[in-house]
Amino acid sequence: MAHPASDCRRKIAMTPPVSATASSQAALARMESIFAQQKAAYARSPMPTLDERRRHLSTLKSLLLEHRYSIAEAISADFTSHSVDESLIAEIMPAVHHIDYSLKHLRRWMQPGSRSVGLHFLPAAARVFYQPLGVVGIISPFNYPVNLSMVPLVTALAAGNRVMIKMSELTPRTAALIEEMLRKGFAEDHIAVVTGEADFGAAFAKLPFDHLLFTGSTPIGKLVMRAAAENLTPVTLELGGKSPAIIADDIPLENIMDRLCFAKSLNGGQTCVAPDYVMVPRGKLESFIRLYKATFNRMYPTINGNADYTSVVNARAHELLQHWLKDAAAKGARIEKVSDEAVNDGTFRMPLHLVTQVTDEMTIMQKELFGPILPVLPYDSMQEALDYVNRHPRPLALYLFTHDRALQDHVTTHTHSGSMCINEALIQVGVDDLPFGGIGHSGMGQYHGHEGFLTLSKAKAIMSKGRLNSMKFMYPPYGGIIQRWLLKWLLR
Repeated sequence: MAHPASDCRRKIAMTPPVSATASSQAALARMESIFAQQKAAYARSPMPTLDERRRHLSTLKSLLLEHRYSIAEAISADFTSHSVDESLIAEIMPAVHHIDYSLKHLRRWMQPGSRSVGLHFLPAAARVFYQPLGVVGIISPFNYPVNLSMVPLVTALAAGNRVMIKMSELTPRTAALIEEMLRKGFAEDHIAVVTGEADFGAAFAKLPFDHLLFTGSTPIGKLVMRAAAENLTPVTLELGGKSPAIIADDIPLENIMDRLCFAKSLNGGQTCVAPDYVMVPRGKLESFIRLYKATFNRMYPTINGNADYTSVVNARAHELLQHWLKDAAAKGARIEKVSDEAVNDGTFRMPLHLVTQVTDEMTIMQKELFGPILPVLPYDSMQEALDYVNRHPRPLALYLFTHDRALQDHVTTHTHSGSMCINEALIQVGVDDLPFGGIGHSGMGQYHGHEGFLTLSKAKAIMSKGRLNSMKFMYPPYGGIIQRWLLKWLLR
C-alpha cells in the first residue's frame, strides 16, 4: 500500500491548511460558492426526468469525443510522455462506452420496483422509488485523470445528481482542459471541476456532500473517510493494494505472457488493478522470466523515445521506485531489467524490472507498486500460494490463470478481492455490467453498471394504504378476542 508521504500517484493531503494565500482563499471561496449553488439548484429540481438525464449523458459523450485528441495531448504533457493510443483506449473509450451502457439501461433502472406486503398489512402496496442523492463529490487521481473522473460522473448523472469534481494537482493541464470542456455543455450549478493543492483537497473532502467518491491510496482513503464522517457523508472508496496474479501449473506460459505483460505495462504500470506481483510454480520461474522479457521487448522494441510506452508521472515517483529497487537489492533480491537501454529522452520512462528472491521485509512487498516493477514469487503448492494471498490485506483484484474448473471454483470461494479475473488481467474493469469496488484495505462500496446507479441513488421505501385500516385490530387496549386470534395466527 502507498504511504501518505509517498503517494505520488493520487495524493490529496488531508492536513489542515497552514497558511492560505490570497489565491488559495479565493479558490476555497469559489468552491464553497459552487457547492451552495449546486445545493440550491438541486432543491429547485430534485428529480431530473429520464429525457433530461439522457440529454446530459449524450452531451457529455459529444464533448468527450470532440476533445479526445486534445485530452490525449494534455495527459501526455502532464506525464512528460503518455501514449496517445493508451489515452484513447483506457481514458476516453471506457467513459464513452459507459455512457452508451447507461443510456441503454437507464429507463429500467429508474423504474420503481414493486415489493410484496405481508398479509397482516393488507390492503396495502409497497414499492421502492429511486431518488437522486443531491450533490456528489468526486476526488479523482492522476493516473487515469479522465477515466476516473468521467466514469463516476456518468454514474452520478445517470442517477440524477449534481457533481463537483476535484482533479489531481499532478495533472494540471488535463484538469484545466476537462474544466473548460465541461463548461461548454453544463452550468456550474450542475457540473463543476475544481483544482487546488493540499489545503484545497482537505477542504473539498470536508464539504457536506450527499455522497463522496474517492479514488486513491488506502492511507489517504482513511483520512478522506474521517473528514466525511464529520458530516455523516457516505463514501465510496476505490483504493488499491497488491493485486496478485497466480499462475497454475497446468497453464502454458507462452499462452498468457502477452496478457500479463500488457496488463502490467499499460500506463507505465500506473494502474490500481495492474498485477502487483506474480506467483508461479517453482519449476517454471526461469521460463517465466525468459518469456516475459521476450514478450515485453516484442511489444516495446525500444524504451527511449517510444511513444507507445508511457512515462512514470514525475521525477518524485521515478525516484521513489528506484529507491524501492535499491532497498530490495540490499535485502537480497535479484533484479532483472527487461531492457538495459538507457533512457535519455527527457521523460521518466522506466523499463520494467522483474524482481525475484523477495521477502516481506522488502518495501516492494509492502507498498503498492505503482510503476514498472513486478516481483515474481515461486510456490511449491497451490495451497501455499493461496495461504500467502490470504495472509495479506484483501486486494482490489486477483488474477488466476488455469483451465482447471475445480481450481477456478476453489480460488473463487477461498479468496477475497474486489474483483477476480480468470485467464486474463486488467480488463474486467472495462466490463460495464460488472460492479467495480474493493474490499477492506482496497476500498468500500462500488460503482459501474446498475450497482453504481444504486450507490448514487436513494432507494426510498414507500408503503401506501387506502381508506380501510386493517391495523386497527392491533391497537390498544390489548387482549380482545380478534386480537388474540390474529396474534395466534401471525405467530404460528
